Amino acid sequence: MIDPVLLRENPELIKRSQEARGDSVAAVDSALSADAARRAAITSFEALRATQNQFGKRVASAPPEEKKALVAEAQSLAAEVKAAGAAAADAEARFTTIVRSIANPVIDGVPSGGEENFTTLRTHGETPTFDFEPRDHLELGELLGAIDMARGAKVSGSRFYFLRGIGARLEIALMNMALDHALAAGFVPLITPTLVRPEIMDGTGFLGEHNDEVYYLPGDDLYLTGTSEVALAGYHKDEILDLSAEPLRYAGWSTCYRREAGSGGKDTRGIIRVHQFNKLEMFTYVLPENAEGEHDRLVALQEDMLQALGLSYRVIDVAAGDLGSSAARKFDIEAWVPTQGAYRELTSTSNCTTYQARRLDIRYRTESGKTAPVATLNGTLATTRWIVALLETHQQADGSVRVPEALRPFLGGLELLEPVSRP
Repeated sequence: MIDPVLLRENPELIKRSQEARGDSVAAVDSALSADAARRAAITSFEALRATQNQFGKRVASAPPEEKKALVAEAQSLAAEVKAAGAAAADAEARFTTIVRSIANPVIDGVPSGGEENFTTLRTHGETPTFDFEPRDHLELGELLGAIDMARGAKVSGSRFYFLRGIGARLEIALMNMALDHALAAGFVPLITPTLVRPEIMDGTGFLGEHNDEVYYLPGDDLYLTGTSEVALAGYHKDEILDLSAEPLRYAGWSTCYRREAGSGGKDTRGIIRVHQFNKLEMFTYVLPENAEGEHDRLVALQEDMLQALGLSYRVIDVAAGDLGSSAARKFDIEAWVPTQGAYRELTSTSNCTTYQARRLDIRYRTESGKTAPVATLNGTLATTRWIVALLETHQQADGSVRVPEALRPFLGGLELLEPVSRP
């Protein structure tokens, strides 16, 4: 949720953000009007309640002959107070509904526009070239006995798969390498729930425009999470955190579920866009003034991982219209996928400023003793999709795949993934 004080004091900033996102600018004026009505209703209610309290004292001290008439007046006043309280509650609910429809104001410098309007911040590594016709990740995965799409579809339907043999080992190795990386950087590991209550899913901002991407179990009133970010954001709901020494940093390992409702026929081959995958997600709670520095720190950790795995990539500043409602800025890292001749997203890292914390009531205590919302950030440190770039980048002519040196300790020292049946 956006800061109501910012809404009142600088509505033009929020309007510019809405425009950059391609969202409704008129919603800001509606929120301002609802805020004014809310504050007026609260003022009226509080004034009537103060009058009621004073009148109660008068009734208590009145002589017996006056009490009957005064009690009748008190009852009439109580009805007015009740009506004013209901009006204030209605005005509060209307304001909340409108203001929650407004996305997090973007940070200065975020490019305007949609998905194609990102800015490339930097690239790393030479794109791999081959003196043979490279195979795509699915063909390699089948040669290695690592990926079985056909049986995944037989068991669960399209966009499901089995990782088997070296494929299963490779994913676990990636996740363990990422976990070691996170531990060295001071993150506390968590294995998170993958089913969460509606208020947690809504609090992170995932029940707005992306509601159709989420699996819902109506019989239990629970949602399957598409990222452990959701559970990690809810971990400290309704708490006051001590951030005086260091941010709170967590690394959440979980299975993730996405309906991919809007993807149509996109990326139907292989494991690029699937309904279920594993991910290690970094999540941090920081002081708001330190959020942008923490954002850069998370990206640096991701780049360390990708460089250690020998992948070529670019870092992009995602355009405002492609951010999602919670993020004020998002940096994606996209690795080069040789058979597609394109960069494909491997990580996203979002600075959600105080947006999620306001919705989930997560605060810290300021020097004055008052409480204020914390800032939250999240970022991928490893996920199933990385296997795509790894297999394709490090493949050899015979269908084998070289294991990056940094990954070998997590595969028992294995240096080469070899086909289980020669092409």
